[in-house]
Amino acid sequence: MNYPGLSRLLLLRFLERVQLRDLERTRRWIADEERREAERQRGLEARPPAPEWLLERGLSGREAVYVHVGDCWNAGKRGRGITREQAVRALVDGVKACPACRPDTALGVLD
Repeated sequence: MNYPGLSRLLLLRFLERVQLRDLERTRRWIADEERREAERQRGLEARPPAPEWLLERGLSGREAVYVHVGDCWNAGKRGRGITREQAVRALVDGVKACPACRPDTALGVLD
């Protein structure tokens, strides 16, 4: 290509500036992504441990419906973490054990 009044060296310097600008932008994107990943990792590390036992409440939020093992896939959204002692007490008091995760077997509380 021939550009009147522009030397090959000037065109190469222009190309270099464009590529440096693109490289700086890419490095900013990388740094931003590294920051986001570090924040995500800190969030995972700061998350409290999952409860070992859950007590699922009914629609009204008053009556207990099921006792679950903490990682039960069937626990629903109305569960809250409870201690082992609270789970045993709930089962003894007549709250049903989840038929999927069988916390009564895990706790040694069988009918």
